[in-house]
Parts: sequence; C-alpha cells; structure tokens
Amino acid sequence: MRILISGASISGPVLAYWLTRHGFSVTVVERAAAPRKTGGHAVDLFRPAVDISEKMGVLARIEERATGTSRMTLCREGGRRPVRVDLAKIFGAASDRHLEIMRDDLSEIYYDATCDDVEYLFDDSITELSPEGEVRFEKAAPRRFDLVIGADGLHSGVRRLAFGDRSDRGDFIGAYLGVLTLRDASAVDGELLIHVGVGRTAGMYGARHPGEARALFLFHSERELEYDYRDVPRQKELLRNAFHGMNPDVDQWLSELDSTPAFYFDSITQLRMDTWSRGRVTLVGDAGYCPGPAVGGSTTLAVIGAYVLARELARAGGDHERAFPAYERAMTAPVRGSRAVALSAAKTLVPTSRLGVSGLVQGARLISALPPGPSRAFLRLTTKSARLYNSMTIDD
Repeated sequence: MRILISGASISGPVLAYWLTRHGFSVTVVERAAAPRKTGGHAVDLFRPAVDISEKMGVLARIEERATGTSRMTLCREGGRRPVRVDLAKIFGAASDRHLEIMRDDLSEIYYDATCDDVEYLFDDSITELSPEGEVRFEKAAPRRFDLVIGADGLHSGVRRLAFGDRSDRGDFIGAYLGVLTLRDASAVDGELLIHVGVGRTAGMYGARHPGEARALFLFHSERELEYDYRDVPRQKELLRNAFHGMNPDVDQWLSELDSTPAFYFDSITQLRMDTWSRGRVTLVGDAGYCPGPAVGGSTTLAVIGAYVLARELARAGGDHERAFPAYERAMTAPVRGSRAVALSAAKTLVPTSRLGVSGLVQGARLISALPPGPSRAFLRLTTKSARLYNSMTIDD
C-alpha cells in the first residue's frame, strides 16, 4: 500500500517512521528545498512524546540537543526587582518526562531516522487530489497513492484541497506569536529572560547554536488583525507597534527585525473541525487540530497523533474506512485537553490586566521561594498541562 504524506517537519517523519515499520510504502513531499537547518524556535516534548521518541531509538540524540534552559528571570514592565525561577521545578511539575529542543533540530532527528526507508520529495507540493487517489504535484509527475495524509501545519494545503477554503477558518483565541533569530546575542546559557506587561510578553533565550538566540513575542488582540500570512514586512510592522517602548532589552531585540535570518509570525488559533478525514485523505498534527502555537503543546500532540494514526492503519490492515474513524476516536480526548490547556496558557502568559501581571509575577516568586516538594505540589494543583500530559496513556 502506497501512502503519501505532505509535510516533513514533525508529525510527517514520525508518521512515516511508524508506517514503514508496519510495512507500508511511504513518500513524503515537502515544500522546502531541504530539511530545515535554521534551528527554529524551542518546543516541548512531554512524557508521551518522549516515550514515543524512545521507541524510535532517537531519544539519546534529542537529549544531546536539548536546549538546557533551566532558569528564568521574570521582569515586570515598569518594575525594578526581577524574579528568578528554577524552571526545573515547573517542568518537573508539568510532566515527569520533559525535554525542550529547537524545532528544526527535532525535525532533523526524525528525518534522519526515516530517510533510508522513506522516499522524500523536497522542493515540491501537492496541487490536485482526486477521490481515487490521483495526485498532481507542482513539479513531479502525477502519481497514484492509496492514501494521502496532510501533515503540513496550520496553513495546510492538503486540508484546503480536501475540505475547501472554509476549512482554513479557526477560532482565534486572542493573541499573536512572533519569533526571530538574534545573531551574536548576549544570551546566558540555560537562562530565559522574560519581560511581561499588560497584554504583551517578550522573552529571549539561547538557541544552543553558537552565537544565536531567539526572541519570543506574545501579544493580546481583541480582534484578528488584517494581514496575509506570507506578508512578512506587514507582520514585522505589527510586532514593532505592539512592543515599542516596552523595555530597552525588547527594543534591542526588535532592532534586529530587518536583519534576522529567520522570522516567524502567526495568530494563536485553534482548528476545530468536525472531522479530520474525507475519503482517502486525513490530517495529522497542526494540519487537523492545532490547539494554538506556543501555548497548547502542539508538538507533543503532533507526535502522539502520528503514532496513533500509524497504529490504527496497521490494526486495520490499511483499510482507511476502519482506521480513520478509530484514529479520530482515539485522539478526541487529547485534542480537547490540549485546546483547554491552550486557552488557559494564553491568558496566563499574556495577562490582560495589571492584576493578571501581578498574579503571574507573584506566582513565580512563590514558586521560587518554596522548597522543591511544596512547589511541585502547588504547580500540580494549578497547572492544567500537568494533569493533561501525565494522564495520557498511549497504547503500544
């Protein structure tokens, strides 16, 4: 059975790995000209995704490339005294197995685990899909596949082709995310520096790559802003307007917007589709059920989704009419949980009032002051992500 996957970031290679292990013939098409090497932004792998990576034999490489961020300095806008927090307490409370790694490093590791057994078509994309499995590409010759799986992110081309333009509409949860690469930044190894104010949060951390750091921006908006997701100059303008004058550190980060070698900007939007499957096509990861970039554990959810989809296709012997509904049933609870976590996290990370800012700072101060045992207990009671990810069990 021949299966085509669109997208070679996270869920695509993980899905390809497990499908080939079950005897399927897999092709992955990717719009980028080669596996991305820019490092991306930092993503979290919680216990279920760490377990799956261990089964794939790549955990040691992930641990080698982990960012090692273990401390946070939190500065309130207009305040004088920063709060310093041991991040190991927070991550330890959120999950009993947790790793942070740059997104493109993780993608490269998953790609390396599959490239010998999977056909990759880089610098190409799908332009047409037929109900019978006929696929037309932008560059490659047309081919027929038994199944097509969209693992191509929030702005999925497969989703648009299979479900129509209206499928691009998601639930905007009131915030925007920007990330840029800083060259020769004075980031302290292992430290995350955060500035937080009403409706806006900015941070900077080392990227593990020599001479590089990442600046992260989150800001609140009551309504969706007008811009094209491919219009980078407009996105940079929106970011400057949202953070101008917040702090000299933040102004310095923003001064590198025009020279940064890598930039990302998007709304924090949740996809809420009634189904992720249509005929021979299904979706995995952010393409089907993005809980919100940076706030909902979307990387962990993508790894879980890829593993579960491969499992159900193997159980059904490739019969998509049995496998796709089983996959959706198995993923319903994790997806709903991740959406709830994202809504809560967005409100916490981007407080919209002075009281919210004060609560975030005082909570960080309390965590830093408590001994490890009580601080973990406090976080387990107040952190939804802790309960969600620790409660997830994935069938072998």
